[in-house]
Amino acid sequence: MGEHDWLAERFEENREHLRMVAFRILGSAPEAEDAVQEAWIRLSRSDADTIDNLGGWLTTVVGRICLDMLRTRRGRPEQAIGDHSPALEDVAVPDPEFEAVQADSVGLAMLVVLETLTPAERLAFVLHDMFAVPFEEIAPIIGKSPAAARQLASRARRRVQGTPEPPDADANRQKEIVTAFLAASRGGDFEALLEILDPDVMLRSDEAVVALGGAPELARGAAVVAGQFSGRAQAARLTLVDGLAGAVWSLRGEPKVVFSFTVTDGRISAIELLGNADFLETVELVPLET
Repeated sequence: MGEHDWLAERFEENREHLRMVAFRILGSAPEAEDAVQEAWIRLSRSDADTIDNLGGWLTTVVGRICLDMLRTRRGRPEQAIGDHSPALEDVAVPDPEFEAVQADSVGLAMLVVLETLTPAERLAFVLHDMFAVPFEEIAPIIGKSPAAARQLASRARRRVQGTPEPPDADANRQKEIVTAFLAASRGGDFEALLEILDPDVMLRSDEAVVALGGAPELARGAAVVAGQFSGRAQAARLTLVDGLAGAVWSLRGEPKVVFSFTVTDGRISAIELLGNADFLETVELVPLET
């Protein structure tokens, strides 16, 4: 078997997966076929010996192609949704059986909601939530950091789920806990911090925050994390961070560090300190009064 034939056989092994990825990003079987065919053209022109994970490489390539197609679609505002959403149109397609199966698996309601997302949101959500592609691999496709890709997927997920805001009870409870945490931190109340923090709480800081100094990349355990915050967070202000209570430290009115909290069973189980520029551009911040 020649190298070209071997490569074609490996590609065929991945074709159905690639069609599903492309269909769920684009919502159109004909466009999905075009994206997969373009991926084959790019593969046939590449040096296959340099590709360690062919399946992952092909998924990334299809993702990039689909993103370009979505952005081109956005540049044609006169094009109606029915022109590219097969579940909403009644036209002949190359493979009606494939399209019917995929439209049923995705769901008409989801296809409609996906049309409201930005191309980057749609790609991040589909690749991560439907195909478990890590944000580290999604980030280069959309030209963002992994943290920014995570935020885009999170925002898309809330729209798809029809819950742009968390349930009021949970949101209010998180606000109370974060408010208590900030008060204990500013007051240097170590014991109060221990009460608020889960025993196995994890603190993570991205590279931008670590570079500012004073924050570790990773810390674990209530005593260690409480020690990091006791007597600090003086300038942090209570803020809605993508719909949930968190905090922001700003410099001359510009957000520099976002405090993102995960609350589990009434205690803070995780804290993320995020200062990446791409993340700060995409995160939704709404100041709260204490």
